[in-house]
Amino acid sequence: MATEAPEPLSASEIDIHTTAGKLADLQRRRYEAVHAGSKRAVEKQHAKGMMTARERIDALLDPGSFVEFDALARHRSTSFGLDANRPYGDGVVTGHGTVDGRPIAVFSQDVTVFGGSLGEVYGEKICKALDHALTNGCPVVGINEGGGARIQEGVVALGLYAEIFKRNTHASGVIPQISLIMGATAGGHVYSPALTDFVVMVDETSQMFITGPDVIKTVTGEDVSMEELGGAATHSGKSGVAHYMGADEQDAIDYVKTLLSHLPDNNLEDPPTLPPEEDLGDEVTDGDLALDTFIPDSANQPYEIKRVIEAVLDDGDFVEVHERFATNIVVGYGRVDGRSVGIVANQPMSFAGCLNIDASEKAARFVRTCDAFNIPVLTFVDVPGFLPGADQEWDGIIRRGAKLLYAYAEATVPLITVITRKAFGGAYDVMGSKHLGADINLAWPTAQIAVMGAQGAVNILHRRTLAAAEDVEAERTRLVGEYEDTLLNPYVAAERGYVDGVIMPSETRTQIAKALKALRNKRKQLPPKKHGNIPL
Repeated sequence: MATEAPEPLSASEIDIHTTAGKLADLQRRRYEAVHAGSKRAVEKQHAKGMMTARERIDALLDPGSFVEFDALARHRSTSFGLDANRPYGDGVVTGHGTVDGRPIAVFSQDVTVFGGSLGEVYGEKICKALDHALTNGCPVVGINEGGGARIQEGVVALGLYAEIFKRNTHASGVIPQISLIMGATAGGHVYSPALTDFVVMVDETSQMFITGPDVIKTVTGEDVSMEELGGAATHSGKSGVAHYMGADEQDAIDYVKTLLSHLPDNNLEDPPTLPPEEDLGDEVTDGDLALDTFIPDSANQPYEIKRVIEAVLDDGDFVEVHERFATNIVVGYGRVDGRSVGIVANQPMSFAGCLNIDASEKAARFVRTCDAFNIPVLTFVDVPGFLPGADQEWDGIIRRGAKLLYAYAEATVPLITVITRKAFGGAYDVMGSKHLGADINLAWPTAQIAVMGAQGAVNILHRRTLAAAEDVEAERTRLVGEYEDTLLNPYVAAERGYVDGVIMPSETRTQIAKALKALRNKRKQLPPKKHGNIPL
């Protein structure tokens, strides 16, 4: 549907009793549907540096691919004077199109019509788009901006919210669902995005909250701005609701396109495979060789795990997810030999790579998303353990940390794990260990696989020896060296088959590529069940 068509004749100028008049009447209705919001409302949107609902669809989809649903739908409410204002489309644009030639369903909420609030017809249109996506096995992208339920329509609006939530839930793990938050969204508008696989926000122009600042001020006396309460920085860095914070709307849309390029159309298909720009085969590159000297001699010195990730991916191209949240673990997508893989890696630069509540939940969600959509998981391990502290215990690290255990143990996609340095205690088990079902487990010579680090182990094992020593520090140093030589290495685990091989760091890329090829036809069935009971 063209958005720049000239203004048609008015209804009073058209004779609908003729064929020409009937065609002109359709053109008028189409024009009114495209221009449902007032000119002033559109100008206000543009003045804030924001696109309209239709402009966002145009920016997302391939040119000319959009096919609209229900452009002429209108609400049926007569309460509170609504019967005098029945714009076409009812405040949401829905349909289907393509992104890079692949089909998707899409809906885009129009804040210039009724403030983007949801009513009965509005909700029915979104349900139709979700039904189309689920029936045809294609991803769905929801572009969100609106002020919650349309008060004038009462409980029917609430009913349609629940219809949408039900469809989001039924589609979960079947088709990829991505939510773009492009402006202020409140109330029921935020729960549908929360049920989707990825939430993408825009810095300083998009917000999400259940109750706004005014209500909070009235009820609690707390004074907080919209941006501080529910802005992109808050949800991408503190709450973890948002997986990416775009610099602007186009950046957010481009990120969604990139995500889609790594995801399959549905759970019965594999993700797209793309040839790398440079097919290196088994050739050892300078980038590969750099890994041989990458790990510091001191086990307490941090390093940037993203450099390791980039070294093994095609063209060094890593698409990070949840970059600003729980920075002690890194997750995201890349390709190895053109095949999409999900990466999970401890980050020594943050909390020494320790697992805490946020990191465990972030990684668990990511592993389950990969497993749902047939994406192999590549795990890099350098973890000294779970982060100690009373707050972590009181906030539920036992229950919430167990989510990551659960995610790895239930995954049936290929699982490849590389231990680069520390793998201590229960965190060793959690991070894609052979015992949880990983297929290929590799370790670098710098790996330290043990119950705990040397200092802690010596303090426990040799408490009496140290107490009786004349030179405590000299004796401690000797015992630490003995422990490190005996247990703090990858070879004890290799002897028992807990790692399948100890490799040179420079061999990592080729070993991973070979492992992925070997696991391409992996088939694993879990015990029959209605569903598991993950520790939520």
